[in-house]
Amino acid sequence: MTTLGGAAGFEVIVGGGLGRTPMIGKTLREFLPAADLLPYVEAIVSVYNLLGRRDNKYKARIKITVHENGIEEIRARVEARYARLKTLFKGADQQLLQQIEAHFKAPEFICEKAPEFDAFKEESPGFCSWVDTNITAHKAEGYAIVSISLKKHGDTPGDATAAQMRVMSELAKKFSHDELRISHEQNVILPHVHRSDLPTVYRALRTANLATANIGLISDIIACPGMDYCALATARSIPIAQQIATRFAKLELEHDVGLLKLKISGCINACGHHHVGHIGILGLERAGVESYQITLGGDAGAEAQLGTRAGPGFGAKDIVPAIERLVLGYIELRADADETFLQSYQRLGAAPFKALLYPKEK
Repeated sequence: MTTLGGAAGFEVIVGGGLGRTPMIGKTLREFLPAADLLPYVEAIVSVYNLLGRRDNKYKARIKITVHENGIEEIRARVEARYARLKTLFKGADQQLLQQIEAHFKAPEFICEKAPEFDAFKEESPGFCSWVDTNITAHKAEGYAIVSISLKKHGDTPGDATAAQMRVMSELAKKFSHDELRISHEQNVILPHVHRSDLPTVYRALRTANLATANIGLISDIIACPGMDYCALATARSIPIAQQIATRFAKLELEHDVGLLKLKISGCINACGHHHVGHIGILGLERAGVESYQITLGGDAGAEAQLGTRAGPGFGAKDIVPAIERLVLGYIELRADADETFLQSYQRLGAAPFKALLYPKEK
């Protein structure tokens, strides 16, 4: 969502996607009034329906259509189709949208100080660490957004027991205006927690083994099910993610390392989003043996970019030591403690990081 002259609207991006052919989407329109979104999306789908490949299932994707025809050609066709469709929309979609929006009104926030939060922060280092990593600022004064990590070191990333799910449900009812969200990073979010309630929420999460303070750190790994659970996978993902998280927990370095997005997929379908990880790991099968390729420099943020393959893959026994060399080397390479892994990579380029992964034998 964006604005132009005070009016709400959207930047429309088309043709992005990961999988076997990863691509960054291209801007089709820099600003589209919010009321025109439905006819514009229909215009995009109409053009894709006309031009999209049907002769090859691997190319039957809108990203391939945009790539083969070019964004200018797609834009011209979409705008022409949109001009015809727009006149057919008489506002029924906006009326329906208003009815839907009524069910998603923001709760009434109570803006007041949080003395219990300040007092508990002074006496609990664990709480301080959790606040530093798992709490995000809220638009309403006195409130916070709580990210519940489902990445306890050594556990299966993204897993929660039935008992833990009940705890999170109760916390949402009591402390988050009965709202709970699931993030694409395999964690759970309580979006509206008053800061005075944070100590109580933390205690309940700690009792349920849900207070791991690692959101955005190297152990907060996005991992697909891999070969343990998925028939499409060609390598295991979960055990590698567990080993990496456990290793860095033992090193007690992940808070010093800071923001680092590590993602792992067990096949080229890229369900673990490895292409856009600061460090991405792709598990493949080579002659019956699991091999893990590393990509560097990906970014899923506002300046999205695909990572670059670093070099030959590593065996299952070698991938964790390789990641350890890479991260420990980054600590030595960074300009200061505030420079993230991605910033260091963008400043220095790939060469010093490849040297860390593939040291020359003496």
